[in-house]
Amino acid sequence: MPHSILPAFYIGEEIVNLVTQSGLVAKVVLLLLLGFSILSWSIILSKWTAFKRARTQSGRFLRAYRKANRLQDVATVAEQFKPSPLVAVFDGGYEELRRQGGTVRNVTSIQRAMQIASSEELTRNESRLTWLATTGSVAPFVGLFGTVWGIIDAFHGLGTAGAATLRAVAPGVSEALITTAAGLFAAIPAVIAYNQFTQTMREFGARMDDFSLEFLNTVERDKDRDSQRSAETVRELR
Repeated sequence: MPHSILPAFYIGEEIVNLVTQSGLVAKVVLLLLLGFSILSWSIILSKWTAFKRARTQSGRFLRAYRKANRLQDVATVAEQFKPSPLVAVFDGGYEELRRQGGTVRNVTSIQRAMQIASSEELTRNESRLTWLATTGSVAPFVGLFGTVWGIIDAFHGLGTAGAATLRAVAPGVSEALITTAAGLFAAIPAVIAYNQFTQTMREFGARMDDFSLEFLNTVERDKDRDSQRSAETVRELR
């Protein structure tokens, strides 16, 4: 075995020994923290994948939208960009436009429909993020509880044995501190991911607001174009 691997191997073996030799309360705390960590990492990986796809598809959807000549052309191909939250905002505005007969009668109602779609998308993407915040705030205290309990147990055993030496109390304290380390191990990635995902959600919210304005500009241009064509038709008939 290479010399560089030996220290890590012994440290890992020592940690396993500490866990196996710890008391019932410490083991329960460690299992609870393991559950926190597993669930948090599953959320982190799934959200990271989903947000990456959403960001990529949003860029592609915007390019397709700006190249299209008509909103109907965008609606035809919008389904393939579905992971993007911009698609839901577009669908909300386009569906309201269709309810108005395909011609703009009330721009405010289109704007409200897009705001509702944007809010629903943010709510959907924010699902399960609160668990990361809960893990980041609760896990250290759960680990600290295990540590405090372990230290109490160690000093109680020390008092019973009557041996007031560092060699006698050190194993119990080290067993107790393993729960604090486990609490930090569960909490730190959850806090980092929560802050990063919150920033991503703000970014998506801003992009959806910008796209709503861009969609309304397109609708109003089409409205002005239709009015101009109607006026030209009337003049030709005269």
